[in-house]
Amino acid sequence: MNSARRALISVSDKTGIDSLAQCLLRQGYHIVSTGGTAGHLRDLGFPVMDVCDVTRFPEILDGRVKTLHPAIHAGILANRSLTGHVEQLRMHGITPVDMVIVNLYPFRQTVENHPDDPDRVIENIDIGGPCLIRAAAKNYRHCTVVCDPKDYPHIIDRIESTGVIDEAMRRELAYKAFAHTAQYDVMIQSWFQQSIDNRSDLPEHLLMVLERGENLRYGENPHQKAAIYRIPLAPVTGLLGYQQYAGKELSFNNLLDTQAAWDIVSHLPVPSAAVIKHQNPCGAAVADTPAEACRRALDGDPQSAFGGIVALNAEVDTKAADVLHAAHFLEVIAAPAWSPEALHLLTRKKNRRLIQLEPVPLDQVTWDIRMIHNGALIQTRDSGIDDHRHFRPVTRRIPTEAEWMELLFGWAVCRWVKSNGIVLVRNGMVVGVGAGQMSRVDSVRLALEKAGNRANGAMMASDAFFPFRDGVEAAARAGIAGVIQPGGSKGDDDVIAACDEAGIAMVFTDIRHFRH
Repeated sequence: MNSARRALISVSDKTGIDSLAQCLLRQGYHIVSTGGTAGHLRDLGFPVMDVCDVTRFPEILDGRVKTLHPAIHAGILANRSLTGHVEQLRMHGITPVDMVIVNLYPFRQTVENHPDDPDRVIENIDIGGPCLIRAAAKNYRHCTVVCDPKDYPHIIDRIESTGVIDEAMRRELAYKAFAHTAQYDVMIQSWFQQSIDNRSDLPEHLLMVLERGENLRYGENPHQKAAIYRIPLAPVTGLLGYQQYAGKELSFNNLLDTQAAWDIVSHLPVPSAAVIKHQNPCGAAVADTPAEACRRALDGDPQSAFGGIVALNAEVDTKAADVLHAAHFLEVIAAPAWSPEALHLLTRKKNRRLIQLEPVPLDQVTWDIRMIHNGALIQTRDSGIDDHRHFRPVTRRIPTEAEWMELLFGWAVCRWVKSNGIVLVRNGMVVGVGAGQMSRVDSVRLALEKAGNRANGAMMASDAFFPFRDGVEAAARAGIAGVIQPGGSKGDDDVIAACDEAGIAMVFTDIRHFRH
C-alpha cells in the first residue's frame, strides 16, 4: 500500500484551489482529481492523477458516474485503526485518501439563474460530491473533509505550521460538511416541492434550512442575541429584501413591528397607512392621498403612535413626508417607494429609519411556525383574502353601502390585532383598538375608551364571536352603529337580539381570525 498521503480534489467553485493544491504538493501529498478540476490544476502546472486511473474505469454517462467506485470510497472510509480494514486495502491495492476537498454543483445558482429550465437544474443535482463529503466526514478520525473555500487559508496555515490537521479540527470540518450536504438536499427537496400541489397540506416531515444573514444589535431585550435567518431559494422580498435609506440598524423588535405594519397595509386599498406598537395597530386609515392616509392613521391614537412604526402602501411623496416629519417620534417608516424630496426631508432626523419594501405575494408565504420546548407548532398562514360575498347580515337593520365599506375596512384591520381583538372604525380611519385582553368585553371597553366621542356612529369589528351580549350592549351605549364578527357562538341569538334592540346592523363573516 502506497505510504504517500493522498488528497482527492473535485470542486465546482475553484476559488483559491491553486493555493491549497500548491500547499499540499509542498507537503508531499499526491493529488487525485476529476475531469474539469484535473484540467484546471494541470493548466496551473500541478501534477495530477485522474480518478479513472485510480478506479481503472472511465467517467461515463456524461460525468454522472466517476467517483462512485470502491477504489475511491474504500480509500476514504477505511478505519485505519482496524487491522482488518488496513489489510483489505492492501489486498485490493487501494491507497487511503487523507483529504477530500469537494464542493458541489451550483444547484442553487442554477435554480436562481435558470428557473424555467428544469433539465439544466436536474443536471446540477450533485450525486458523487455529497457521497464523497459524507464519507470523509464520517471517517473524520482518519480523513480531513473540506467543502468550503473559505476554510482553505485555515487548512494551509495548519498544515504549514504543524504538518497535520489535528482531530479537533477534522471533527469541526466534519460537522460543517454534514450541515453543508443537509442544506444542499433540503434545497433540492424544496425545488421539487414547488412543482407539487400540496403546499396547503401539513407534510409528515417539514424540511427547512435557514441561513444566517445579518446579526442584529440584540433580541427583544439587550441581553438576548439575535440575527435574521433566510430560507434558501425563497424570494428575497418583504423584510428579507428591504432597502434602508436612513437611520441606525433595525432591531429585533423593529423588524417584528414593521412586518405587522406591512401585513396590514398589504391587505388594504392604495393608499393606506398603518401605525404599529408591539405588533398591534394603534392607527390605520384609507384615504384619497398618501398624505391623508398617514395623517388619519397617526390621528387614530396619537399618544400610542409615539415611537411607533408606520407603513404606507404607496409612494411617500412630499406631502406625506410633511405629515410624517411633523410626527413627534417614529421608529421606522416603511413604504414601497420614496420621492427624492421626501427622503431629503425625512432624513433630517438621523435616528429615524426609512426603508423600502417590496410586496410579498401571498402564495409565497406558506408556514406559520411557533417554537415550543424541543419542538414546534406549525400551521398554514392566515394570509388569504376573505370572500366578502359570503358575509351576511343577521339583524333586522341591513348596513348601508357606506357602512358595508366601513365594516369591511374594520374587518381587514382586525384580523391583524392580537386576540381578543376589537377595532372601531369611522370614515375610513381606525379610532379605537382593544387588543390582547383576556375577555372580549374588556377589549370592547378598551377600544371605546380609546375612541372617546368618535365611537358614536362608528363600526366595530371583532376577530371572533361574542359569547355574550355584554360587548354589544357596551358598544350600543357608546353609539356604535354596526358590527362585523364571525358568529358561531351559542349566544348568537341573544347577541343579535341586543343589536336589534339598539338598532345596530350586524354582519356575520363565518370565519375567525385569532392572532395569538
